[in-house]
Amino acid sequence: MIEKAKNKGCILQVGHVERFNGAVRALFNLIEYPRFIECHRLSPFPGRGTDVSVVHDLMIHDIDIVLALTRSPIVSMDAVGVPVFSSSEDIANARLHFQSGCVANLTASRVSMDRLRKIRIFSEREYVSTDYSSQSLLIYRKKPGEIPPDSNPMEFIEITPIQVSNEEPLKTELKAFVASVENGTPPEVTGEDGLRALELSTQIVEQIRSGK
Repeated sequence: MIEKAKNKGCILQVGHVERFNGAVRALFNLIEYPRFIECHRLSPFPGRGTDVSVVHDLMIHDIDIVLALTRSPIVSMDAVGVPVFSSSEDIANARLHFQSGCVANLTASRVSMDRLRKIRIFSEREYVSTDYSSQSLLIYRKKPGEIPPDSNPMEFIEITPIQVSNEEPLKTELKAFVASVENGTPPEVTGEDGLRALELSTQIVEQIRSGK
């Protein structure tokens, strides 16, 4: 598809809709050098998409975001997963080590009693918590200055909610695609982005099934 789009001079945009979530878009403007990323994407059994691993079904969206945030090659990874109701993995975890020093821990499950879609990011100066579902984003920072002796350090953490766009992500995605077509500008999620996420998802599944 990437080749054909280039040969035909067409715009190819991949439908990773979470990239168009208002909280995620704000996140990209806040974090420059992530040190640790933790992603949780949990849901009850869907009754659809179970012919593939939960890695390809759900985790791939977080993989795409993590790759876009880190912008660094992977040097090693560990992955584990188990089937519960289907013949493929219904629960999976992957721990990715990047050349930049960043570590990402991703968990996906389609056999959870509750729905959860969150990403937490630690950098040298702040901790950012993002909730995909509510499209909310909170920044935790240490207040300036020294902490007085015998004080509770937790009282010196400042929590700042960030205003984000609550526009429906799918609508934002479609508007971005139309704008790229009309203006000839590169899409926000390119074919190469999609290919990288797919390749890494496949590598994670292969490692889970090989047990290595």
